Amino acid sequence: MNSPAHTAIVESPRTIAKVTHVTQPFLPPLADFLPFLETIWENRWLTNCGPFHEELEARLEAYLDVPHVSLVANGTIALWLALQALRVGGEVITTPFTFVATAHALRLVGATPVFVDVDPVTGNLDPAAIEAAITARTTAILPVHCFGQPCDTAAIESIATVHNLTVLYDAAHAFGVRLGNESVLRRGDMSVLSFHATKVFNTIEGGAVISLDRKAKEHVDRLRNFGFYGDTTLASPSINGKMNEVQAAFGLLQLRYVDQAIAMRAAIAARYRAALDHVPGISPFPVEPSWTMNHSYFPVAVTRPYPVDRDTLWRRLQSGGILARRYFHPLVSDMPGYRDLPSAHEPLPNARHIARHVLCLPLHPGVTAEEQERTLEIIGHV
Repeated sequence: MNSPAHTAIVESPRTIAKVTHVTQPFLPPLADFLPFLETIWENRWLTNCGPFHEELEARLEAYLDVPHVSLVANGTIALWLALQALRVGGEVITTPFTFVATAHALRLVGATPVFVDVDPVTGNLDPAAIEAAITARTTAILPVHCFGQPCDTAAIESIATVHNLTVLYDAAHAFGVRLGNESVLRRGDMSVLSFHATKVFNTIEGGAVISLDRKAKEHVDRLRNFGFYGDTTLASPSINGKMNEVQAAFGLLQLRYVDQAIAMRAAIAARYRAALDHVPGISPFPVEPSWTMNHSYFPVAVTRPYPVDRDTLWRRLQSGGILARRYFHPLVSDMPGYRDLPSAHEPLPNARHIARHVLCLPLHPGVTAEEQERTLEIIGHV
């Protein structure tokens, strides 16, 4: 679920020298990256699963505590490859409260998205709504760990088992997230990650498919290389979805700093929670004690008795140089290309309520104390 570009917007400030983006890539010291580039120049190996590519896959498997990682060019391609590997077609139950890539990937493999409502608190797929939407044409469920909050994976997988459905998790926001003592990426049949520049861990552009067994990984690896098995045998037609060596090297460098970056994010999130606890009508999304979060976003719901609505607050933050974002607004089901689907005409009350009221505040390692104070000042003096 890649997030839209974070530069934006309707009332972009013109008199403020510096703006605060809702998210921004963490960049390690440039000097630390130069030895990687020198090695690439010496190897003259730029793509096609070079040594940095192979090392990053192995290191991510260890860091994320998952069996198999297949690096790919971006998160949307990761979704497409996973859907192809799982042979998903027919109707697939998914969420309207997501970035369009989730639904695009379904359309690109010839599947039909079936939008159902979300939990009113987390914004993740509501298991009861999933079960109510299952028909003879349903083949799979594509949930999203929205804002990195884990879905109710136990309930979803129970439903999938009863109805013999495939489960693919869009975990674009869930790098390093754990549910209890286990990586959330171990749930379902496969999961996909995005390593877009705005994510907690990034390779500039990039993504990964998480497979739970070697055979599944080998299938994904063939699909990301045009469908070739070995040098000359074509197993099936496919695309070029490989990650190159420069991106993989950047990922290896990012991995050195990712724990530090997440700790910085956690500190910013904690300051927001402490300050907003005293602002009626501004409600941060809850975090369960059993979740290990990566603090990829800081969503709040703007509701009564807060004195203005979400869009008014958003415009005032924009005018103050704080580029907060209305993730995910509008719903995918209301966008061209999807609003013609029958499920787009369902009420979807919880999804629509959240889309009207959610606002993500700036959260990334580059947010300074002064910028955070400015954000909180605007919120507190509407």
